[in-house]
Amino acid sequence: MDNYITGIKLALVMLSVTLVAFLVLLDMAIIATAIPRITSQFHSLQDVGWYGSAYQLASASLQPLAGKLYSQFRSKWIFLAFFFIFELGSLVCGVATSSKMLIIGRALAGIGSAGLVNGGLTILSACLPLHKRPAYIGALLGISQLGVVCGPLLGGAFTQYANWRWCFYVNLPAGAIVAVLLLFIHIPDNIRPREISVLQTIQTKLDLVGFGFFASASIQFFLALEYGGNQYAWNSATVIGLFGGAAGVFIVYLVWEYFKGDEAMIPYSMVKQRAVWSSCLVQLFFWGALQLNTYYLPIYFQAIKGASPMMSGVYMLPIVISQLIGAALSGPAVSKLGFYLPWSVGSAILMSIGNGLFCTISPSTSTQEWIGYEILVGAGRGLGMQMPVIAIQNTLSPDAVSISMSLLSFSQTFGGAVFLTFGDTVFTNSLSTTVPTYAPGVNPEVVIAAGGTGLREVISNPELLYGVLVAYGKTIDRVFYLAAGCACATFLTTWGMGWKDIRKKQDTTPNAKAEKV
Repeated sequence: MDNYITGIKLALVMLSVTLVAFLVLLDMAIIATAIPRITSQFHSLQDVGWYGSAYQLASASLQPLAGKLYSQFRSKWIFLAFFFIFELGSLVCGVATSSKMLIIGRALAGIGSAGLVNGGLTILSACLPLHKRPAYIGALLGISQLGVVCGPLLGGAFTQYANWRWCFYVNLPAGAIVAVLLLFIHIPDNIRPREISVLQTIQTKLDLVGFGFFASASIQFFLALEYGGNQYAWNSATVIGLFGGAAGVFIVYLVWEYFKGDEAMIPYSMVKQRAVWSSCLVQLFFWGALQLNTYYLPIYFQAIKGASPMMSGVYMLPIVISQLIGAALSGPAVSKLGFYLPWSVGSAILMSIGNGLFCTISPSTSTQEWIGYEILVGAGRGLGMQMPVIAIQNTLSPDAVSISMSLLSFSQTFGGAVFLTFGDTVFTNSLSTTVPTYAPGVNPEVVIAAGGTGLREVISNPELLYGVLVAYGKTIDRVFYLAAGCACATFLTTWGMGWKDIRKKQDTTPNAKAEKV
């Protein structure tokens, strides 16, 4: 008990880790409304998917390893090291002179982000007694998720009134604040005293072999998705070889992790529980749909509706506000009523309907219509965003918080990365076929090279421009088919999360009884 911190120290630690978690999720979303302007400057419409997936792939690949690092070394220094890498990636993105440099910066930021949300949860768990953790962890997750919903609006404001580079520069001042706050505060750790050297710990405790297998499989898989239909045909030896290599290495990884048991990066004993793997699948599909909405709605507004970056952010407000309202209502409701499954099911239903309606948008879609669609999707997202976290926390023991949150964060970022890459492939390939259909005589390569905001500059003929806009609309519709599929998959997988009364569980745990005595 003496190791716990209170008062101003606890407040400063809470402020620091919450600010960092907010910036991580803000960084995932803020680029969305800036992407059309970026693609026009760098002539890189074909790289849209990589701006998001490079960040999330790097983050997803390293999150299980980050969890192992926190279990073996002092959490404050691991947290600050990851945050330094995150800040370095933001700086590279801000000064990027090409699309490739921007993608490298996004990957660096993703590597840094891999240990930040997990690290914040680990630090809070070490600083607080068990009965106080839910409130603080809930506050951290709730505030940090505002980054996702505020990102498009801030990104639009920076892009229009300053420069899109400020979407990344905004992260830098926070680095100094966090460093000052954490450097001079002692943060307790739950790690056991180390009986072996640091080098031996790295070699025997971190499962670097498993990490190598997983990272290799992930990279091959995403390269196959990115190359397919772009640099190479889907039936080319390169793409087939990458898919085959990814599958083979992933099988080896699964075998390795099974025999490693609880020493594995992702312990099998945890994953085999139905509520855990169901929650992870829900998180994967949920964030797949969310990221597709976040990245492609601004393209619809700016490319088809001709909105400025700032106004496209404003046009995202219905989805932002309804999501905030849904989240604000669902949290207290779960605490009072005790069951999280109905809210997750309702979330999936609303998201499925809303994304299905998004599949009908076109240049002639009225403002009232797309606002209604956004409200449906946003309300669904708000109702369900916290439910996998609640389900896992009420399935596993409290001392497994950091590992379970790492697993859930991995599912979130991996899902976003997978479906953004799918979306990019669908978008690029579909645009090549819809432009000749609806705007005969227009070269699809010219449209792709123009980027999201450059259409009206390269096509002056009103009839041809309208045909290209229709083609853009049809193409974005196909991306939203994918988002609707993710929402439906969320509905199917959410039933495995379990029907539990969390009030009863809280009242009957050994810790709760001990406290009453």
